[in-house]
Amino acid sequence: MKFSEQWLREWVSPQLGVQGLADQITMAGLEVDAIEPVASVFSGVVVAEVVDKRQHPDADKLNVCQVVDGSGETVQVVCGAANVAVGQKVPFARVGAVLPGDFKIKQAKLRGVESRGMICSASELGLAEETSGGILVLPADATAGEDFRAWMGLDDHTVEVDLTPNRGDCLSLKGLAREVGVLNRLPVTPPVIEPVAPRHDETFPVHVEDAERCPRYIGRLIKGVDVTAATPLWMVERLRRSGIRSIDPVVDVTNYVMLELGQPLHAFDRDNLHGAVVVRLARQGERLILLDGQEIALEASTLVIADERGPLAIAGVMGGEHSGVGPATQDIFLESAFFSPLAVAGQARSYGLHTDASHRFERGVDPQLTHEAVERATALLLAITGGEPGPLVEVASEANLPAEREVTLRAARLEQALCKALPGEEVQDILERLGMQVRAIESGWRASVPSWRFDIAIEEDLIEEVARIHGYNRLPVRRPAARLALRPDNEARTPLARLRRQMVARGYQEAITYSFVAPELQQALLPEAVSPRLANPISSDLAVMRASLFPGLVRALEYNLNRQQTRVRLFETGLVFRGELDELEQAPMVGALACGERFPEGWAGGREKVDFFDLKGDLESLIALGGEENAWRFEPGEHPALHPGQSARIIHRGEPVGWVGALHPGVKAELGLKADVFLFEVRQDALTHGVLPGFEPLSRYPEVRRDLAFLMAEERPVQALLDCVRHQAGEWLQELNLFDVYQGKGVPEGSKSVALGLTWQHPSRTLNDDEINQLVDAIVAESHQHLGAELRG
Repeated sequence: MKFSEQWLREWVSPQLGVQGLADQITMAGLEVDAIEPVASVFSGVVVAEVVDKRQHPDADKLNVCQVVDGSGETVQVVCGAANVAVGQKVPFARVGAVLPGDFKIKQAKLRGVESRGMICSASELGLAEETSGGILVLPADATAGEDFRAWMGLDDHTVEVDLTPNRGDCLSLKGLAREVGVLNRLPVTPPVIEPVAPRHDETFPVHVEDAERCPRYIGRLIKGVDVTAATPLWMVERLRRSGIRSIDPVVDVTNYVMLELGQPLHAFDRDNLHGAVVVRLARQGERLILLDGQEIALEASTLVIADERGPLAIAGVMGGEHSGVGPATQDIFLESAFFSPLAVAGQARSYGLHTDASHRFERGVDPQLTHEAVERATALLLAITGGEPGPLVEVASEANLPAEREVTLRAARLEQALCKALPGEEVQDILERLGMQVRAIESGWRASVPSWRFDIAIEEDLIEEVARIHGYNRLPVRRPAARLALRPDNEARTPLARLRRQMVARGYQEAITYSFVAPELQQALLPEAVSPRLANPISSDLAVMRASLFPGLVRALEYNLNRQQTRVRLFETGLVFRGELDELEQAPMVGALACGERFPEGWAGGREKVDFFDLKGDLESLIALGGEENAWRFEPGEHPALHPGQSARIIHRGEPVGWVGALHPGVKAELGLKADVFLFEVRQDALTHGVLPGFEPLSRYPEVRRDLAFLMAEERPVQALLDCVRHQAGEWLQELNLFDVYQGKGVPEGSKSVALGLTWQHPSRTLNDDEINQLVDAIVAESHQHLGAELRG
């Protein structure tokens, strides 16, 4: 809701600046979003009168005009506007004036004719967004020589208020002025609205078939209107400052009354109405072309305004094109109605529409406002367009109009909620200034709710009203007292936040993808996966719950590759869903994806591509955080999404907990990926499980190291050799390092050389060579017996 500060001050004018006024209504719950000046900065522009106009001697499209600007002399100016005419009052920029955009007016010659100033259009003064088709013509009562900015009241501000859905009563100048008056204890001076006497007896019949959705409908026939008349400049300006563009006098008046009083109105062309106006539900197969040119198929639940030929408008939303007012309109049927909020709510959105009328009706319009609004609109139309009004036609169902409500406010409950005892006189004064009729009762007060406050129904609503008018900032500040015990911290577990920090430190970025994925993508990666299918997905490519983090990470990779990001490092933590709904398993997982170069581009880095062992190393850095690296194993395995020769099953304490490997070539080809992609996915509980570190005294005795190189079959996993060595190395083994794997010259084909570094240390004595040699012999013998490994010479 936008409103002009000057317009509001005509109703109520507190001793506050615009910022103070905005702060006040914000603290009262009507949040101000923006305060903007209504016009650009300019100076040196005055009101002038055109007293002579002649054709320019050397230019067909230019006129030489003489204007009187109040300076005591006639000023010559060359003007190219086609609508300039003798006798007009116009905005005139004198020599030396500065227009918006720091455009300075200087004396000049145009095609040899001297011009001392410029007659301005609305756009040149910053009063219109689009380029004006001609100069701005002012009313005849404007005084020549008066400062144009002061005469137009352009030192004004547009205030934009963001109202919550429950405060539909403030979607008008009347409602906002009422609030400001209450907050400042000032009287509100609304415009005087008196009934308009009919000048003819002709009416147009109205029938309401659905009184529950439309409890009150008022119509009036106004004959002989001049739709070509110009809307007064003061009304055009007020509409502009409220964010509404002037269209024609009939539409402008209905918009103006809606802004002023809060009641949406609509005008029909009488010649396009047939039979009677009927308020009913739409029928199957009916269609309507709206004012914006959009043709829609009406649903049976839509309330429409119709005649005997069919629908004319969607009730409370938008009128139809063929029944609207046009340049040839002479007689209009003016509509003012109260529609139930539930009847309008959702209708506009169901057709992809949102109008000022629907915005108000959905939140509730004062049902007692319909008479006042139609009388106000009639008076304005007669003053602008002329015409002869007929009598009002009203169809009302008192049983379906909102009933009067009374709400009790207990003094004890009010004090408990506000933590402050307010004088009873102040509470009653606040409620009465809000438009309620209040009577004192033994426990507190009984308030009759005014018709415009749809949001007041229970005691807490009255407490809120008292609190915000009294002032939230005047209520005491109290903090709850509580005995809060420290939350136990399991030191044996690695926090998920630490895993995330570790991945970020390794150069990864966290991704948060949807828990829903495309069925075809999940089928390509996990053909045997079973996960719930959504009954009502938000889109077709988010139709199934993810059974793995892989689909979301791969989709994120595609997004980045399509935007020229060739080096991608992503990780994600989240739930995966496996099984049908009856036996659904929800497992928290940690997944990662790497693609592109091993190192970021730089003068010291090469262009090597990331490989399986890079990603495995990043995973092992997460494993190391738990302090039990020996509980983890990597075993060869086959996964439908991973390369058969570059994938491994991840084992933790003997149980499979995840996978690591390269994306399967077939999947990569199906997705159109050209770069190699490496992924891992591990159960979160396995990564966060760890052991408490324990202190062991450092041995004062020297370490003994032996390096052993084994020849073993190429297909044998190195992990099997490590397990065998660790089993035979004894309790004094401190470290076992794999420091070389070699195939090539000197190594038989089909074999590989694996070099291990073993370090022993005894806590209480020095180990001798005989003990170490025995351990080495046992290792060599065991490796040969179980793995066929030979000590390399």
